[in-house]
Amino acid sequence: MSVFELFKKQVKQADVKPRLVFPEGDDIRILDAATRLEAEGLVEVILLGNETKIHEIAKENRFNLTDIKIIDPETYPNFEKMCEEFVEIRNGKNTLDEAKKMLKATTYFGTMLVKMGIADGMVSGAAHSTADTVRPALQIVKTAKGMHRVSGVMIMEREDERYIFSDCAMNIDPDSETLAEIGYQAVKVAKMAEVDPKVAFLSFSTKGSASGDMVTKVQEATKKFKEAHPDVPADGELQFDAAFVPSVGKSKAPNSKVAGHANVFIFPELQSGNIGYKIAQRLGNFSAVGPVLAGLAAPINDLSRGASSEDVYLMGILTAAQVLAKDE
Repeated sequence: MSVFELFKKQVKQADVKPRLVFPEGDDIRILDAATRLEAEGLVEVILLGNETKIHEIAKENRFNLTDIKIIDPETYPNFEKMCEEFVEIRNGKNTLDEAKKMLKATTYFGTMLVKMGIADGMVSGAAHSTADTVRPALQIVKTAKGMHRVSGVMIMEREDERYIFSDCAMNIDPDSETLAEIGYQAVKVAKMAEVDPKVAFLSFSTKGSASGDMVTKVQEATKKFKEAHPDVPADGELQFDAAFVPSVGKSKAPNSKVAGHANVFIFPELQSGNIGYKIAQRLGNFSAVGPVLAGLAAPINDLSRGASSEDVYLMGILTAAQVLAKDE
């Protein structure tokens, strides 16, 4: 069963359908995916945009919007209340007049719907930059309890193999504290993907075989993670072969319970994480699912602006699964 088949099964079996808001409601790819998600009974869809325009596009393309909610920020009856709540959330960083301008942007408006409990999660990015999606999320929804950063987690899949790589998208050069948080966020995604987490904090060194600031950072991150999450098997610093290959793990880290058996890989900084997942994808023929934005107080995910309707559909399923995992 692929990870998306797994997520789809989880969502279908849920007692309550997750409510997802799509800020780019007049994008044909969004309409295609959203009507499909609704028709299959997976999520309750909220589209943002001009209702007349959305209905015209739907009619031209034979999309059924019967059970889909459409909200136009320009005519939203509770807009004033939303703006007041936004100012309160921003704690003086924005005036009411600024809020009225900012919340006309659908990414800000959609994020506020999540914050206000009108939606459970959001999928954005088909026509917006990553910053346009992530900035409102950090300002409004903010990070989950105990978290200070957001990370980009990749689920790597090939046939019956499934691994977690992080951070591959967000933090350029995380310190040891952030690296430990990235590890915890990756564990949450692993459990959602039914991967029993065994966490390896990666380095070019294994158990002191080399030294330097980069190695020390990974050693400190491993220590902090173990102290915060003693129930999760974790070890570091480990080279990738020591983390992944049983014979190498036994040779290089004989006292480790994780070495040679890891399935959650925490890279020391962004460039190695990004390079690593793309090598696995292109040379190892792994499917790369994500990045899953982890560490937010509510599920909000970013699409590529080149995303297909199928990509939107799959990200909708993934985000819905995150909603369910958040409530566990």
